[in-house]
Amino acid sequence: MMTLMICTNDHVRQWLPSRLVLHLMAVLVLLCGQLHAFAADPAVLVVGGGTSGVAAALQCARMGVPVTLLEHTTWLGGMLAQAGVSAVDGNYRLPAGLWGEFRDELVNHYGSLEALQTGWVSQVMFEPHVGDSIFKAMVAREPLITVHYLTRVDHLSRDRKGRWHVTALSQHDTLRFQPCVVVDATELGDVARMAGVPYDVGLESRSVTGEDMAPDQALPIVQDMTYVAILQDVGHDATIARPEGYDASLYRCSAINDGCTQPTQPGRMWSVDKMITYGRLPGGKYMINWPIEGNDYYNNVVDATAAQRELAYEQAKRVTLGFVYFIQTELGYRNLALSPDEYPTADRLPWYPYHRESRRIHGLVRFTAQHITAPFDQPQPLYRTTIAVGDYPVDQHHDRYQGSEPLPDLHFHPVPSYGLPLGTLIPAGFDNLVVAEKSISVSNVVNGTTRLQPVVMQTGTAAGALAALAVKGRCAVDHVPVRSVQQAVLDAGGYLLPYLDVQRGDSLFVPLQHLGATGIIRGEGRTEGWSNETWVHPEREVTAGELCRLYEYYGVAVPPMPRQVLGRDLRLAVDVIAHRQGVAHVALPQGYDDDSPMSRGLFALWVDHVLDPFTSIAVDHNGNLRP
Repeated sequence: MMTLMICTNDHVRQWLPSRLVLHLMAVLVLLCGQLHAFAADPAVLVVGGGTSGVAAALQCARMGVPVTLLEHTTWLGGMLAQAGVSAVDGNYRLPAGLWGEFRDELVNHYGSLEALQTGWVSQVMFEPHVGDSIFKAMVAREPLITVHYLTRVDHLSRDRKGRWHVTALSQHDTLRFQPCVVVDATELGDVARMAGVPYDVGLESRSVTGEDMAPDQALPIVQDMTYVAILQDVGHDATIARPEGYDASLYRCSAINDGCTQPTQPGRMWSVDKMITYGRLPGGKYMINWPIEGNDYYNNVVDATAAQRELAYEQAKRVTLGFVYFIQTELGYRNLALSPDEYPTADRLPWYPYHRESRRIHGLVRFTAQHITAPFDQPQPLYRTTIAVGDYPVDQHHDRYQGSEPLPDLHFHPVPSYGLPLGTLIPAGFDNLVVAEKSISVSNVVNGTTRLQPVVMQTGTAAGALAALAVKGRCAVDHVPVRSVQQAVLDAGGYLLPYLDVQRGDSLFVPLQHLGATGIIRGEGRTEGWSNETWVHPEREVTAGELCRLYEYYGVAVPPMPRQVLGRDLRLAVDVIAHRQGVAHVALPQGYDDDSPMSRGLFALWVDHVLDPFTSIAVDHNGNLRP
């Protein structure tokens, strides 16, 4: 595919008749690649049917772009399904886009939101096979999605014209594709590595990221992986055979019991019943994903060969089976067995382990803890470029690592809720490759919160929107306007900023998301106990600082500011800027009063409608304004 200089605005195409749109898309597919004997190349190729891959494919298709999804198992959903982490962490009050849609589908399946609250670790619990069936149903409703199961990418390269050439191996065939855009949604960023994208593995040093909680020296250590076990009470003794290499001491202090005398984490001890019911699922099942001397396992397989990974996975399985054996024999739960109707695998374990950490590409920007804790004080105003939101603390699992290096203690390290910038998905210097899942350009510390399921699903949505806009605009992904991707995310029901006090459907939601993404109005981030929050306070009066930022955003000289901003001050600012922008008539908002203060919500509604600062001034991937 040739690299074009500029994307056209997709909004101008909305009036085109659907038949003409389909014709144009067919022509575009021919431009993007050659036809094979039986089918045209996809406009977008998504590799990995995991949490972000399914979301990317759905978003592409819903924007009218043909997409092919490659998945190496027969399931969809990634860590939410194939890896068995079916207890969702975070974003309970931020039902953004496809994450909210997936939660609604779970409610429809189980009957109510309360029916999902079966375990104490999460407010959204479900059986993994239900997650797989929901994702498959969502995909099946989109005729522009083609899925190839049991298929892995074997080779990827670009020719002199910048076109991707992808070879994939299925059970019986060799498949070749020449897509316009490739989305790497693999669990460990394997496609990005094939493409030659630079990346980091492990912990960066404090001198690189500037993060107080980062170590003094870089360490090639990743978080523990976990083979989850889904257990079920089968009503009879189901004790498994003693696993090879079983060592009860590995699990002795997984919970408070008579055999535990020297716990490694004395401040995090729970009763046996609490440990078992931690991940209780609907259907009378129990998700065992226990980090305290449980089934976490350390091995850095990110850059390992396929054979080396398989050996590590077998050892991880033995650790999990050992924990199951310990629960049955030492803790007395002999009736709990690996669920016979959950996974169609020979050992009844998930398709693959839960990887908490992956490669992290060198993207157009690197998102660090400072961008979360003090977003308005950074040289890069990345808050203007956000495409996903998260509210989980920084949580890292290193308890099974046996080295002597001192690692940062990041168990539920509090941070405010945040927005994730678009530039983290785009590898620097690589046209038409988008990276999702956990391989985005964030620091190791920040990965401890961006790795959670709702954030990863939103990341996939943004990746799909970015890929679709690149195809429709016939340009490289790094030329797609930031605001176009953000608007696509909003149109899909997503959030740009994690405001808790203005929900989707409220008339102020989009205006405040728009004004927040300019920085004219700023949310207040805070941590309250276990809750990481951001509030925008639409009822508060507009301040002189916010009025100054409106003038500055448009490069207009700031007049002397009054101590209290009244309606006339706001009207003057809007009039001056509107005149400069060529707006002939400025309608006053309902409820406007010259002699009274104006609320932030009404101000956002008025400014967004009249001046449209969100789209009237572009931003680059660093958040800098481009008048």
